[in-house]
Amino acid sequence: MTRSDLRGRAQTVLGLVAPEALGPTLMHEHLLVDIRPPSKREPAHLGPELALDTVWAINYGTLPAARNYLLADVAVATAEARRMVAAGGRTIVELSSGGLEPRPEALATIARESGAHVVMGCGHYVDEFQPDANRARSADDFARDMITAAFEGAWGTGVRAGIIGEIGCQAPWTALERRVMQGAIVAQQETGLALNVHPGRHPDQPQEVADFVKAHGGDLGRTIISHIDRTIFDVERLLRLADTGCVLEFDLFGQESSYYRLADIDMPNDAVRLRAIRVLIERGHGDRVVISHDICYQSRLVAFGGHGYGHIFANVVPMMRRRGFTEKEIDAILVDTPRRLLEIV
Repeated sequence: MTRSDLRGRAQTVLGLVAPEALGPTLMHEHLLVDIRPPSKREPAHLGPELALDTVWAINYGTLPAARNYLLADVAVATAEARRMVAAGGRTIVELSSGGLEPRPEALATIARESGAHVVMGCGHYVDEFQPDANRARSADDFARDMITAAFEGAWGTGVRAGIIGEIGCQAPWTALERRVMQGAIVAQQETGLALNVHPGRHPDQPQEVADFVKAHGGDLGRTIISHIDRTIFDVERLLRLADTGCVLEFDLFGQESSYYRLADIDMPNDAVRLRAIRVLIERGHGDRVVISHDICYQSRLVAFGGHGYGHIFANVVPMMRRRGFTEKEIDAILVDTPRRLLEIV
C-alpha cells in the first residue's frame, strides 16, 4: 500500500474501511497482551488461577498472580469483543506495541469472528520491555519499522497498522524511549496515521511529551496522550496540556480502585473522570477528548468477573446522559473524534 491508497480511509486488521463505518470507538484497549516484565515471563511465576475466591485479593494486590497480566486466549478475546458489539460499540483500537507481545494475525481472527472492527498499533512500549538490540538502533530505523507496519504489515505479517502506538515513555524519560518517539513522529509525518503516547507517571510528563512532539515537527492535533486519569490530577496542568492542541485520553474507565499497583495515587472513579471531561468541554476542548478502558488484566474481562469492553457503552454513556452530557458531546467523544483520528490524512 502507499499513502495515496490509504488517504481518506481507516485501516483495520482486516483491511481498509470508510471512516464512517467505525462507529462508537474505544481508543485504547488490549485484546491480546503480556504486560508482565520480560524478566518474569516464566510459567513458574503465573501464580493462582482467577476464581471467585481469589479475584478480589488478586485485584487488590494481596495475592500475587502474574497470570492476571497475560491476555493470550483468542477465544476469550473474541467472546469479549462480541459483548462490546452487543453493548453498542463498533471499533476497538488495540495498542499492544513492541514488548507487549503483539499478535497481528490473531487480532485479524478476533475481528473476523466477533464482528468488531479492530485497529492495530505499532512501535514500542517502555524501555524495560524493549530488546537489548534496540539500544543500538537509530530514530530513523525505528521510523522505517513503523512506516512498514502501516504500508506493508507489522511484525513480519501482512496485517497492517492503522495507528502508531502506544509509544512508551517513563519519567524520567530514557534516551531509548526518546529515539523511539522521534521515529514515531517521522512515521506520523510519512504515513498520515495518528500517534498514541503512553506517558510516564509524573504529572508533568504529558506536557513534556507534547512539547517534544511539537519541537520535532509532529502533528499535535493527531497526537493522543493516554492515561490522563492516572497522571494529571489538577485543572491547571490539564488545561495547559489541552491548550497545546493534543488529544487527551481518559482510558481507565471501569478501574476505580484506590489500590492501584503501579503508583500511589488516588485513582478517580468514572464520575470524577466525567467531571474532568466536563471541565475540558467548558474550556472548548470537547473535540479533543477520547475515552476507553485500557483493559490489560484478565480480571477486567467479563469472563473473570470484570466489566469488559462493553462497560462504557452499557454503563458510562447512560451516566453521561444523567450528568447532562448532550448527545452531540457524547458522539464527539465516542464517534467523531475517533473517526477523525483514525482517518488517514
